[in-house]
Amino acid sequence: MRRSLIAGMVGAILVAMAAAIGGHAWSAPPDIPFAMETRDLHDPDAPGKQNHIDFADLEYRYPLMPEDRMKITPENLEELSQEQVDQIYARLPAGPIPDGIYLGGAFFPRGEDEDSRIGEMVGGIMGRGVSAISDGIERIATFVWKGKAFDRDHRVLRNLIEDRRTLRAIIGDEAEGIETIEIPRQGLWSMFSRTRTVWLLFPAKVHCGQSLLDGRRESIIIDYAYNDDLADIFRDNPDHWVNRKGLRIRDEIRMVRPGFYLGRAYINRAFILNFTLYKEDVAEAQEATFLSGGDVGADCWPDAEQISVLR
Repeated sequence: MRRSLIAGMVGAILVAMAAAIGGHAWSAPPDIPFAMETRDLHDPDAPGKQNHIDFADLEYRYPLMPEDRMKITPENLEELSQEQVDQIYARLPAGPIPDGIYLGGAFFPRGEDEDSRIGEMVGGIMGRGVSAISDGIERIATFVWKGKAFDRDHRVLRNLIEDRRTLRAIIGDEAEGIETIEIPRQGLWSMFSRTRTVWLLFPAKVHCGQSLLDGRRESIIIDYAYNDDLADIFRDNPDHWVNRKGLRIRDEIRMVRPGFYLGRAYINRAFILNFTLYKEDVAEAQEATFLSGGDVGADCWPDAEQISVLR
């Protein structure tokens, strides 16, 4: 009896450690409004898009107030279906272009049954196989990618990449000389070491542009296509993996609230995953201003409704 009790306690501790090190504990979905009957929001006049959601109608019926957006966290976003994540993203402004180090997390699209949405779309045995693969990719992406370092003045960024040992084996001798920085550790590992060393890789240009999900207002675009133009920070190997000669990656982000952005990543214009970016000091410094309706900054073009109000 005593042995089984000890084993149970050890097991519980290991589960807690795994959650702190490699993921996050379950978090209740945010208590914010969603359109449950999305068929009422479909635009029947959209050519070839019978299930296209009218995001303007969604926002009119279910606006996200500052109090609602304060309820959203990087953790509880992962408990939502992709349709709900899309509904949140469509109701967000672009906000100001970030500056400095933003810690990140990635999560793949989920269907209503909490399985991979990609697998759900394929269906059957093949769909379950696709789900298993995408879950593995998600774990790898979460382990390797730790966020983004923005240079607002020059409208560029680089990605924070931690798994340097594996990448070094792939890149070879060209790994020498890659710039590194220290970023804060999170979770249980922070008890043993306050910082971790990451590479600065995969530069991109940052600008305002049209969202691939919702064209009513602009998003902040993270464009890797011509990152080889950024001669001061570009390294052909591995930085070309993500540009027009490689995977053709394009990200876009919108501000949930100051210091916190929700992003979407695309490969050759095909949506592949969601990600979050968070900077604690900005979030804390601007929370009161945000909740009171004050100006927290904006760099991109707002939607038609916002323009009419500004006039």
